[in-house]
Amino acid sequence: MPKKIIKKGKKKRKPKKPSERWKKYKLDGDKVQKTAKFCPRCGSGIFLAESKNKDRIYCGRCHYTEFLLKPKPKEKPKEEKKSEKKK
Repeated sequence: MPKKIIKKGKKKRKPKKPSERWKKYKLDGDKVQKTAKFCPRCGSGIFLAESKNKDRIYCGRCHYTEFLLKPKPKEKPKEEKKSEKKK
């Protein structure tokens, strides 16, 4: 049986995606407004990430998660049938 060769040494560094914090703000004239929500646990400066389905927001630092409620489609009220008795 051949022995397995175990490689030792440093692992290659994977490139990380930048946080793109500049996309979390919006300029409105002379005022700056934030478009994303801050984490209530970590405080200001830490933004909550939005999931692809847009059904929850998540903090990658403290793992705080908020589930967003989807609006239910309005149901049509059922029409009551009037039953007339024949005399």
